[in-house]
Amino acid sequence: MDYETITVGIDGPVGTLALDVPAKLNPLSVACLQELTDAARWFDGHEDVKVVIVKGNGRAFTAGADLAAFTGGGGFDRAGTDAGRVMAEALTAMQAVTVAAIHGHCVGGGVVLASACDLRVAADDVRFVIPEVDLGIPLAWGGIPRLVREIGPAATRDLVMTCRPFGAAEAQALGFVNRVVPAAELDGTVQELAHRLAAKSAYTLRATLQAVDAAAEALVPTGGAWNDADSLAAARRDPESREAARRYLESLGR
Repeated sequence: MDYETITVGIDGPVGTLALDVPAKLNPLSVACLQELTDAARWFDGHEDVKVVIVKGNGRAFTAGADLAAFTGGGGFDRAGTDAGRVMAEALTAMQAVTVAAIHGHCVGGGVVLASACDLRVAADDVRFVIPEVDLGIPLAWGGIPRLVREIGPAATRDLVMTCRPFGAAEAQALGFVNRVVPAAELDGTVQELAHRLAAKSAYTLRATLQAVDAAAEALVPTGGAWNDADSLAAARRDPESREAARRYLESLGR
């Protein structure tokens, strides 16, 4: 498959889905989100693929959403604004087990992307941050219910409202990542995990995923995330939120 922002590949029962705009730290543009959605469905057409590694090429997993797309003064494109939710749901629904290999920076929408994967392995020097509230927009794409399911409501309030950075050790303590390894060992560890899973029965892997996903959805449904795009649009029209975005972007030198 030929994509502009990602690369995909298959090696026997193990696939790879890599964010591939390393010069810009793999931003989650609307085009990238749509390609991720398409790739998830493409992998579902390959029933021999049991595991898909989700990673970012270069120095970061992803620097998060394209800020200009959500803070600019242009017209409201609901389909584009909703592309992150559609992406997260497509990854969650994949038949293959998805393993996120997280390194460098994992920012905002990147945390949602990681949360949509079944397992997460982080390098010990990774830096997570969810800056949306500082940017004057709510965390969207179904990020709130997904985080509540993984780390609980109290930790979700803390990380989303304070926008403070947190590292791999804290992410593991909260239950967001399954394993933390030295950065130099990340690729090898993820490959070993992927092949260990791929040695198991495809039917039992998929049955387990479906059972866990059904239980998680029953505990904290994500159906209401359809309205996240409208909340983003409302934030773009709110004067105080737009001023927060201006200050945040100014602090970044943009």
